[in-house]
Amino acid sequence: MKKIAYSSFVIIAIIAMLIYGKSVLIQFVFALLLWFLTKRIRQAIERIQIIKKMFPKWLKNIIAFFLIFMSLGFITDILINNINELSSSYSEYHKNIEQILNRLGSLAKTNLIETLAKMLKSIDYGSFFNSLANVISGALGNVFMVLIYAVFIFLEEHNFKEKLKKIFIKEDSYNKTNIILLEIETSISNYILLKTVVSLITGILSYIVLAIVGVDAPVFWACLIFILNYIPTIGSLIATVFPAIFSLLQFGELWPFLVVLFAVGVIQIVVGNFIEPKIMGKSLNISPLVTILALAIWGKIWGITGMILCVPITVIMIITFSYFKSTKAIAVMLSEEGKFIKNK
Repeated sequence: MKKIAYSSFVIIAIIAMLIYGKSVLIQFVFALLLWFLTKRIRQAIERIQIIKKMFPKWLKNIIAFFLIFMSLGFITDILINNINELSSSYSEYHKNIEQILNRLGSLAKTNLIETLAKMLKSIDYGSFFNSLANVISGALGNVFMVLIYAVFIFLEEHNFKEKLKKIFIKEDSYNKTNIILLEIETSISNYILLKTVVSLITGILSYIVLAIVGVDAPVFWACLIFILNYIPTIGSLIATVFPAIFSLLQFGELWPFLVVLFAVGVIQIVVGNFIEPKIMGKSLNISPLVTILALAIWGKIWGITGMILCVPITVIMIITFSYFKSTKAIAVMLSEEGKFIKNK
C-alpha cells in the first residue's frame, strides 16, 4: 500500500513539474538534442583528417554549432519572408473562397453551406499569417536560452565522468550508468540525424511538386512539411492537407487541390513506408501504439513541441527502464518487440 501511495505521489509530482516547469524544461531538452546533434556533426567533421589533427575539440564544436544555427536561421528567414508575402496577398485568396462557396451553394443549397460561408468570410487570413510570423519570431527568443544551456552542457561534459565516478563508488554501477548514457546518446543522435535527412527528402520532393503546380510560396510549404514531419503519424497527414487546402484557396479550382493532395500524399507514403524504414531500420524499438499514446500525452502537456519531442523522450524512457529489473517490464511494454539486444 505504501509503494502505491509513494508511486502515485512521484507520478503526480513529475506531471506537475512538467506542466509548471514547461518553458525551462523544453529549452533544456532542446539544448540536450542540440548537444547530441552537435557531437554527431563533430564526428562527421573529424572524418576530414586535416580538421581532425589540426583543430582542437572546442573549435570543432563551434564549427558544428555554427552549421546548425546557420541552417536554423536560414529556415526561419524563409518562413517569415514567405508568411509576410502570403499575408499581403490574402485579399486575392478571399475572393477565391467566395467563388468556391458560391459553387458549393449552387450544388447544395443547405444551411451547412451558409454556415460554412459565414465562418470562412469572418476569418482574417492576413491577421492569421501575421500572427504566425510573430510566433516564429518570438520562438527565436528561446534560441538564446537553448544556446546558453547547450554551452554549459558542453562545459560540464569534461568533468561529468569524474563526477559519476564519485557518485557511483562501485565500478559495476558506474559502468552500467555509462552504458545507459552512451546508448541514449547514440540512439537520439541517430534519430535526429536520420529524421532530418528523411524530412529533408520529403520537403525537397514536395517543393518540386508545389513549384510545378504553381502554388504560391512553395519554399514556405516545403519548410513547413519538413518541420511537421518530425511529428510522428499525424505530422505527415497535416503536412499533406495544409498545402492542398491552400492550393484550393489560391486557384479557386478543384484540380490543383487534387494534384497537390495526391502528389504530396504519394511522396509522404513512399518516404514514410519505404525510404524511412530502410534508413532508420528498427533502431528506435518503439511500439506503434506507444508512439500514438506518447504523441497524445506529450501533445497535451507541451503542445506541438511535445509532439515533436515525444519520440526522443520515449526512446530515453525505454533505454533507461530496460537496464533495471524493477522497470524492465515497463520497457518491454513500451518497446516494439520486447527485445533489448544491447542488454544481453
